[in-house]
Amino acid sequence: MKLQFAIDALSLEIALELASAASESVDILELGTPLIKSEGLAAITAMKSAHPDKVIFADLKTMDAGELEADIAFAAGADLVTVLGCADDSTIAGAVKAANKHGKGIVVDLIGVEDKPSRAKEVVALGAQFVEMHAGLDEQAKDGYSLESLLRDGEASGVPFSVAGGVSQSSIAAVRDSGAQVAVAGGAIYNAPDVSSAAAGLRAAIS
Repeated sequence: MKLQFAIDALSLEIALELASAASESVDILELGTPLIKSEGLAAITAMKSAHPDKVIFADLKTMDAGELEADIAFAAGADLVTVLGCADDSTIAGAVKAANKHGKGIVVDLIGVEDKPSRAKEVVALGAQFVEMHAGLDEQAKDGYSLESLLRDGEASGVPFSVAGGVSQSSIAAVRDSGAQVAVAGGAIYNAPDVSSAAAGLRAAIS
């Protein structure tokens, strides 16, 4: 299972510092949606230039104009780009077209989708490389939130999936055991006193 670092900083300078500290232990560097909105496509280019050996994940969360938005992100250096699962099929298909043009991949983020397993099957049939079983920060803050529902949905989908929703050192083994291809960790790394040690601890927990 691969380890993805979701970098939700607002500053490119801070994002690059975080990426550098964690890079030895992670496979995928994700530029979070707030970072891209704050710094623009140049942030993607800067991250790829700094870490050409890593998979660069641009979390655009595209809802419309799939081909156009994916195309400009890939041209900027992204290897993977997200489209929302609640987008129209034509939007996802358009993004996949752009991915094929660049030899890259589309990840469909299922945040807010009620029936994640069913939608996962549909979007992979449209050409998505994998889906992200995702609970956002707002959902995670609700009383009674549990990562377990994402793991169950991933297992039930029968397609390649990642898990994002408060993955920590104590839960990452369960993510691995669910069959996920990628575990996405954000706050567990960037909120830690020692970013490098936190990323290494997550890597060790899945080895």
